[in-house]
Amino acid sequence: MRGFPTFNVIPNQARGARRSSGQRDEERKFVVRVAPFWIFNLTRMLIAAVCRIYFRIEFEGAERVPKDGAIIVAPNHVSYLDPFWVSIPIKRQLRYMTWDRMTRLPLLGPLIRLYGAFPVKVEKGDRAALRHSLEHLRSGGGLMIFPEGGRTRTGRLTPFKPGVIRLALDTNAPIVPVTVIGGYRAYSPHRLIPRPYKVKIIYHDPIRLSPPTDKSLIKEYLREQAERLHSIVASTLPPEEAPLGEQQMVEL
Repeated sequence: MRGFPTFNVIPNQARGARRSSGQRDEERKFVVRVAPFWIFNLTRMLIAAVCRIYFRIEFEGAERVPKDGAIIVAPNHVSYLDPFWVSIPIKRQLRYMTWDRMTRLPLLGPLIRLYGAFPVKVEKGDRAALRHSLEHLRSGGGLMIFPEGGRTRTGRLTPFKPGVIRLALDTNAPIVPVTVIGGYRAYSPHRLIPRPYKVKIIYHDPIRLSPPTDKSLIKEYLREQAERLHSIVASTLPPEEAPLGEQQMVEL
């Protein structure tokens, strides 16, 4: 579409060389076209109005999201609607790391790509998507990542992958933990149509990381910080949505 900003990631590679599947993935031209800000802002208000009526959506702590500079927004993942719900009070455009199959869905796929979603091949390391994420954050942009790597199938929070921590370290971007409450009951992976269940979104204080000086400790640091992020998101979940281990502690 004419007039839409374009972001390209075109890794260099010598011509004529025999390429592995990983190299071919890295070499693919990565293009993200996003809608102008005025369209984004208008539709954000329309989505907000619908969600306030249908889901009685409520927000807490949205002022904690930095208004400029690189940020990673990291919510728990319960529904296809999470990116829309979480983005409503954020008055800046974000990019969204999205399962590649979702970007191919009729109607929804082109729509979410128009608003900044880009496909990630979750079954394997996607170098082009990673490179685009790094480029976008280093230019001062905002990125939404779901650290669980996929939607929960049970309604409970699942373990976080350390990739989001690595990305934050490589770009010096703060991470804003976000807790989505009620979204699973409103529109779980087992439902075809959303139902009018109350949804609440809580934005926590940004996490700023300080990597260890000893590089041999980096793997353990990534694991510890992923667990820290997980604990913050879990801290405001109701017992029925908390991770199983934390639910057992609540019951005891």
